[in-house]
Amino acid sequence: MNDRDFMRYSRQILLGDIAIEGQQKLLGSHVLIVGLGGLGSPAALYLAGAGVGTLTLADDDEVHLSNLQRQILFTTDDIARAKSQVTQQRLARLNPDIDLVAIEQRLSGDALRHAVSRADVVLDCTDNMATRQAINAACVALNTPLVTASAVGFGGQIMVLTPPWEQGCYRCLWPDDAEPERNCRTAGIVGPVVGVMGTLQALEAIKLLSGIDTPSGELRLFDGKTSQWRSLALRRAVGCPVCGGRHADSVQ
Repeated sequence: MNDRDFMRYSRQILLGDIAIEGQQKLLGSHVLIVGLGGLGSPAALYLAGAGVGTLTLADDDEVHLSNLQRQILFTTDDIARAKSQVTQQRLARLNPDIDLVAIEQRLSGDALRHAVSRADVVLDCTDNMATRQAINAACVALNTPLVTASAVGFGGQIMVLTPPWEQGCYRCLWPDDAEPERNCRTAGIVGPVVGVMGTLQALEAIKLLSGIDTPSGELRLFDGKTSQWRSLALRRAVGCPVCGGRHADSVQ
């Protein structure tokens, strides 16, 4: 870490839980962010600012006018441009000292497994169940920690899932690929709510990468109307086809 790095990251280096050792870990780390919308936008900004050494930015979509209410990486001038390319350019201006890899495709199959295999932590910032399940399966197979979140209306949720998956995986809690009836397209979303969840994904990634203990195996639920939180403990489903077990009551 050089003098420029020390000055750039000085405010978080002051924290005893991070310090120089933790910052060096961040600089040597690689995070895969899948989805660069309402969740991925703040997550990517904060991880770039924190000095995560390599960010892989995956999204197959373009910027749309309806995105701008909550996807804070983008401006009106970016409409019809690829989200992954815009994100790469924005983050390079924020922090030119980190490596940024843009993937302009919907990751699946071997491409997804390859991307996950190169990452130290994966952030699932997607908006559809099939992709979430595929990301979860790849992370379990490759023993890569996963931070997954979602938001709709005034509510959000976040989970940190880590090897050896003793508290289960995403499929333990949602055992099929059926899309929830309520989503942003049908029920709407308050921009700051999804921003809170994406920011927390970045926080959890920073904690995992720098060696700070973080609760895993919990479903944390946020109510934006009351600003209240509640947590539900997860339990591994013994028949889960992904992490091994039967689907039972996976929230207790």
